[in-house]
Amino acid sequence: MLTVVKPSPLMASGRAFAAISAFHPELTAFRRDLHVHPELGFEEVYTAGRVKQALELCGVDEIHTGIGKTGVVGIIRGKGKSANMIGLRADMDALPLTEHNAFGWKSGQPGKMHACGHDGHTTMLVGAARYLAETRNFDGTAVLIFQPGEEGYAGAKAMIEDGLFDRFPVQAAYAMHNWPSMPAGTVGVNRGPMMAAADRITITITGKGGHGAHPYMAVDPVLVAAHIITAAQSIVSRNVKPQDSAVVSICAMNAGDLAAMSVIPGTATLVGTVRTFNAEVQDMIEKRLHTLIASVAEAFGATASMNYERIYPATINTPVEAMFAADVAAMMVGEENVIRDLVPSMGAEDFSFMLQAKPGAYLRLGQGDGLGQAGCFLHNSRYDFNDEVLPIGAALFAGLVEQSMPLVV
Repeated sequence: MLTVVKPSPLMASGRAFAAISAFHPELTAFRRDLHVHPELGFEEVYTAGRVKQALELCGVDEIHTGIGKTGVVGIIRGKGKSANMIGLRADMDALPLTEHNAFGWKSGQPGKMHACGHDGHTTMLVGAARYLAETRNFDGTAVLIFQPGEEGYAGAKAMIEDGLFDRFPVQAAYAMHNWPSMPAGTVGVNRGPMMAAADRITITITGKGGHGAHPYMAVDPVLVAAHIITAAQSIVSRNVKPQDSAVVSICAMNAGDLAAMSVIPGTATLVGTVRTFNAEVQDMIEKRLHTLIASVAEAFGATASMNYERIYPATINTPVEAMFAADVAAMMVGEENVIRDLVPSMGAEDFSFMLQAKPGAYLRLGQGDGLGQAGCFLHNSRYDFNDEVLPIGAALFAGLVEQSMPLVV
């Protein structure tokens, strides 16, 4: 397991951080309770209930539930009366993964685990809610968005389609994600792409089954699949400009029966993913895959088709909001702990749907020792959120509200 580094008192400062640090133990207990009770996308009944209860105790002005099925939105009005409105988003769902940790707050649900830190994200936003509701040192309205179903369910899209931004027309939206390979207390951002678009490809190959001893009498879809896999990898290296980034990965194959060693199957199926940042590159790869798959199959006397699904668009920050968020982070953790030109990840994130609808920024919050040791990165069965960064994340959320809607005294 990765050994995390606890942030020193010098790693964060400011009024919000000091106030939130005072109830750090309560936040830790809340986060660990969520960790014990992980729920998958659109099943976050317990989590949404705990969030609602916490917001009630915080004294927020309004609580709206059931947005995007299990989403929760809390409304906090500042001392000022302006119409300004800023959105803060935290994801709530867990992963279908069996936890292999042994600490007291390990998952109590077999096959479900908070292996991506959404329990921590939710807790940080609850911490920000408590501080903002107690102080209200801003001119406008804070909209706290607790989102379901980030892990492949497009919960952000579901909330938007359920009228999220029609009911709460924020001027900008912000979110953050913990990052174990960044030192605890550091913040990363950039002016553009933060996460890639995630597309799913399903390739169906139809040949002619036969006896493994007489392959000349068959059309082997396994052989065709092998050539398609090899050819697909050439798209990025020979069709995508070196200045652009893209990934094509064939990740699963199903053909035949493992018990039938001498039976050539009639069909084969491949499943994979395409990751891009640029819409033109995304379009080109989809077109090239269709052409390549059909041509390779035809060359071997088979047929093949592909279903191309665009799951999540790329998560792209708007420049002004990204640098504003970096400035707020620098005020709290120091400029030396802010990375303003963070290298984007080829992973995907459905906050992208919110950034398509509103200006805003997606940040990374360091929570590790910066070494990225195996066994503690995201989506790992031994992962755990580092509770020491809870006040930093909560204070950063609060700072985005206070600094974007300053109260003029």
